[in-house]
Amino acid sequence: MFRRLSRAGRVEFKSLTVFSFVCMLLLPLMALAEEQPLEARRPQAKQNKADQGLTAEELAERARESVVSVSFAGRDGQQAGLGTGFVIGADGLIATNLHVIGEARPISVQLADGTKYEVQEVFATDRLMDLAVLKISVTDLKPLKLAEPETLKQGAEIVVLGNPQGLRYSVVKGVNSGTREIDGKPMIQLAIPIEPGNSGGPVLDSRGHVQGIVTLKSAVTRNLGYAVNISALKGLLEKPNPVPIERWLTIGTLDEHLWKPLFGSRWRQRAGRIQVDGFGSGLGSRSLCVSQEALPELPYEVAVEVKLDDESGAAGLIFYSDENTKHYGFYPSNKSLRISRFDGPDVFLWRVLDEKKSNAYREGEWNHLKVRLETDRILCFVNDEKVFEVKDQHYTEGKVGLAKFRNTVASFRGFQVGSQIPPYRPSKETAQKILDLTEDLRVDRPPQADLIEAVVKETDERRAQQALQERARLLQKQAERLKQLAQSIHERAVRDELKAIFTSEKKEADIDLMAAALLVARLDNNEVEPKVYLGQMTSMVNEIKKTLPEDANAKAKLKALNQYLFHETGFHGSRTNYYSRSNSYINETIEDREGLPITLSVLYMELGRRLGLDIDGVGLPGHFVVRVNSTAEKGELVDVFEGGETLSEEAAKVMILSANGGRFDGEYLKAQPKRDIIQRMLRNLLNIARDDEDVQSMLRYVETMIAIDEELLQERWLRAVLRYQTGRISEAIADTDYLLEKSPEGFDLRRIHEFRNYLETVRQD
Repeated sequence: MFRRLSRAGRVEFKSLTVFSFVCMLLLPLMALAEEQPLEARRPQAKQNKADQGLTAEELAERARESVVSVSFAGRDGQQAGLGTGFVIGADGLIATNLHVIGEARPISVQLADGTKYEVQEVFATDRLMDLAVLKISVTDLKPLKLAEPETLKQGAEIVVLGNPQGLRYSVVKGVNSGTREIDGKPMIQLAIPIEPGNSGGPVLDSRGHVQGIVTLKSAVTRNLGYAVNISALKGLLEKPNPVPIERWLTIGTLDEHLWKPLFGSRWRQRAGRIQVDGFGSGLGSRSLCVSQEALPELPYEVAVEVKLDDESGAAGLIFYSDENTKHYGFYPSNKSLRISRFDGPDVFLWRVLDEKKSNAYREGEWNHLKVRLETDRILCFVNDEKVFEVKDQHYTEGKVGLAKFRNTVASFRGFQVGSQIPPYRPSKETAQKILDLTEDLRVDRPPQADLIEAVVKETDERRAQQALQERARLLQKQAERLKQLAQSIHERAVRDELKAIFTSEKKEADIDLMAAALLVARLDNNEVEPKVYLGQMTSMVNEIKKTLPEDANAKAKLKALNQYLFHETGFHGSRTNYYSRSNSYINETIEDREGLPITLSVLYMELGRRLGLDIDGVGLPGHFVVRVNSTAEKGELVDVFEGGETLSEEAAKVMILSANGGRFDGEYLKAQPKRDIIQRMLRNLLNIARDDEDVQSMLRYVETMIAIDEELLQERWLRAVLRYQTGRISEAIADTDYLLEKSPEGFDLRRIHEFRNYLETVRQD
């Protein structure tokens, strides 16, 4: 991952296709890095300095006059961003990153001696390469020499100059780790710490020539950054695209005759959309953009499509605005819809009139908001579905417009005001006709011209797109449900096999623990074939038997088992990634020869059983061991995780006391039934899924635990909650009914009653 950071507080993400990295623009380059020893000074005399190169101190001294700081101003005139640039022309040409100079903002350049110049012209830009060349009115600058492309060797030492975190003129030494192409950009990979503020700074080789321009920093590794190769800058200088600053300041700005932004934030227009980001200065970090359009007489409607970058944000419509702090607002907020009245600048003058969730609202997509203003009421709609009807008449006149709250990044399109705005979506009849036309859409070729023509005849382009996109969303959801159904059928089959293993008719000695453990692994991976691993177990046992005489006693067999597992094949406890799910799967324990105490113990027990040994599992709190009953009258505890070391009873008691709050319980030293061992393996997986917030997996493990032991009441309560969280409301109600009927001691039945009543309110089937 790479990060491009903004001093203004905004973080933007961009996907890089080559490495699947998440990138952030590294605005102003960076803070002083850890001090690194500078290259030793060259011995004086009789050595060619040009051939030998310069020290970091010498490079920094020579380049000091040529490195500048670049900043742009926000709406309030205060500095909103700071980065680095460097002189490439004595006549005032400065190279930097495009993201350093923002958009449509006044830009200034400060030289090393403190002299500050306003940028007169954006001489050249390249958005793909994130490059910009600025022009200031000065004629006696000292430019840095640009290197010839492809002359920086891998492993060569480099020096980066910049203004990290606003600290003027920082020097950091590093190494060229290699070249990479990221999203079509020729980049130099730098083994060097990069911080906000270094963006746009020069990367110098040992001769003081510029090899690249710092652009990205890693969000994963501290000492890793990227620079655009100098070849990109040279190509840009060959064909510049000069824009006078007067024209630059109008790029993306809203027409002041149509819109009036209030309370800060950054409102701009691009490709027919209005976009906004940054904190506002109003209540709730609110920012407004008030339409200056003349309004019709009541009743009338105002509408817009809005899309939030994060559903925890809030943005939408305002109406009856005094172009200051008083107005109404209708907007999505944290996945709900809300209508509020703002009566002034502070929180005590902000009233939420109503709030609810709506099935018509589509998270992460464009949503159409519409407000109808009548003389005695306010009607609010999302995607043509009525959400609110409000009688509040505190304000009855004023402007309409847009609003955003908190640090929301939002886009708006299709803003409309009119006496009656047409429906956003096509009628049910039109939508059905379009769906009928596409019912037999072939999947082996693109749509043909005659089908396109037939669909267009039914309605306009926008509504046709909406009908088809709605159908596509439905089919995608159906596809997900089909996958879910297939997975559920697989899980049901595995659970049925486990139930058959642990049927009450079977004696403990007849239960195949290895087969059950393999089914636990198969629960998560339907490619696990238990027969394959059971066959592998047979092969392992045969290998051990080859080393034993036919009349080998139990002690000899145990010694051979230990020798084979821990010395010849290298089975061992997993320590570097203990909580990986792989360690809970017995098949991967066999394949990787490492695992948890319980999976290694199950393997040990089952190999021993096939060799004729009597080995039981012992579930100490927090640590699973085995007891080998053939070596002593009471048996001997063995810690398989520790390579088969014996464990004294006293040491085991210490472990119990430590893990059990200082309380000793001799039950922990008894042999654990095989059903309980499988339940413990499932609990391990459940805990990992809980830590990963993987609700679907949690439900899968709990369902399986209950399948092999229906008396697990705590797990049934957990299953009720998990079923609710995954939309299985009827099944959740069945679990609460079961618990209420049983009325087990220690349960808060009042809480279960309340939960059941709530489930009835959200039940839809």
